[in-house]
Amino acid sequence: MRLQTRSAMLPSRRKAVRMVLTVFGFPFLAAACTTTSPPPPQIANATPAVDPLAAERYAALGNERFSVPAVSLEDLKPRYMRQLVDYPTREQPGTIVVDPDARFLYLVQEGGKALRYGVGVGKEGLEFTGSARVERKAQWPRWTPTPDMIRREPGRYAKWAGGMAGGAHNPLGARALYLFKNGKDTLYRIHGTNEPWTIGEAVSSGCIRMMNQDVIDLYSRVAGGSRVVVL
Repeated sequence: MRLQTRSAMLPSRRKAVRMVLTVFGFPFLAAACTTTSPPPPQIANATPAVDPLAAERYAALGNERFSVPAVSLEDLKPRYMRQLVDYPTREQPGTIVVDPDARFLYLVQEGGKALRYGVGVGKEGLEFTGSARVERKAQWPRWTPTPDMIRREPGRYAKWAGGMAGGAHNPLGARALYLFKNGKDTLYRIHGTNEPWTIGEAVSSGCIRMMNQDVIDLYSRVAGGSRVVVL
């Protein structure tokens, strides 16, 4: 009778074990499959592609008398990069048009086009407006602060009253176009800068500043006597 009783209990125990596996074991097995599966691949945030043309235009220049470092494209808004744009105007090709509010300089081309450059402009109250002529051009120009600049900020400018030789640390940068009106020097310039991060800002003492790579390009395209219009 004892053997029969134990034999009779075996099916019940097997059934109980199956129930335990059903209730508890399968989730454990399912969990084990989940943890051993490889995690989904991690997709890194895509790095913005650098425009190869912009990188070339604003690369370091090794063929200059003084070093011209590359412009950091991360710090430069694309709108201020040199580019050919539509620009319908009554001005003749070869004319320079400066729009201080938009922070753009346009070199008028044929067919309703213009080369557009980003610029930095004068602080409020120091801007030049109207028309002028490019009566002088200079590479790596000498810089001398005006008497007004020395009076406004003597601690900054008085030591350069005798002028600063051209070079990498000269605030006029690699090139300068000198603006004259009715044969008289206006004391305003279109020039380069050793502070390219100021392009798009109103920071200068009235002059129009450009990245060195851009002012070198503009200098090569503009003839002496060219008309300049500052809106």
